Amino acid sequence: MLLGAHMSIAGGVDKSILRGQGIGCRAIQIFTKNNNQWRARSLEPDEVRQFKENRQAAGMFVFAHTSYLINLSSPDEELRRKSVEGFVVEMERGALLDLPYLVTHPGAHVGAGEDEGLARITGSLDEIFERTSGSSVMILLEVSAGQGSTLGHRFEHLGEIMKTSSFAGRLGVCFDTCHAFAAGYDLRTPEAYEETFARLDALTGLDRLKAIHLNDSRGELGGRLDRHEHIGKGELGLEAFRLLLNDPRFQELPMVLETPKGKDLKEDVENLTTLKKLLP
Repeated sequence: MLLGAHMSIAGGVDKSILRGQGIGCRAIQIFTKNNNQWRARSLEPDEVRQFKENRQAAGMFVFAHTSYLINLSSPDEELRRKSVEGFVVEMERGALLDLPYLVTHPGAHVGAGEDEGLARITGSLDEIFERTSGSSVMILLEVSAGQGSTLGHRFEHLGEIMKTSSFAGRLGVCFDTCHAFAAGYDLRTPEAYEETFARLDALTGLDRLKAIHLNDSRGELGGRLDRHEHIGKGELGLEAFRLLLNDPRFQELPMVLETPKGKDLKEDVENLTTLKKLLP
């Protein structure tokens, strides 16, 4: 299975693969730039070359996540414009690194309302796709927890964006277990699990599901609290992850941790060990 974790790019994007390889990852998620800044330093040719060589040598599946500063749904036109520009840069960096996916949070409407917020997201994404017409990078809309005014906590939101986009073929879904649970989608029993994915299938199509974030939840079902917890230590418990890891429909998808961790990656190792024990 393509199990792994989000890895730091400190010291260069090429170092992320070595970190993941060092703890047994077969897939990793990265940021392609400093997540807390709008500006991005250039990716040097040697760094890009080393990244690709490391990835090939490790047999690693690598995809990226956009900066959390981006809000394609913002009613503040200056911030929305800044978000679009920043997103285009991240798409270009993803293409330079030959990454298949760029995961993003759909956005927050900040009081403007869901309908207006979703329309802004679709318009922003269409502009991004137009400006990166030659790119093979697919944008994955991440299921959100619904904290504050964030959109994407209902599968209907993702379906609406895809339905109204002029570039629906370049859109996919990233399923986050913590976020989905916090949004009210239960995964803890076989019956609840099947109902959740049947709803996702009906509204987006399971063929759109391209990546999964494996996170337990500190908050309760439907509490809309976006707080990740170590696997089996939160409100989701182990059974949800057992069902997901052993679902034949998702065996080829990259599944990565975004659980809390320190610099030595000890927590990632512990969480990956817990997950592997759930496999046959």
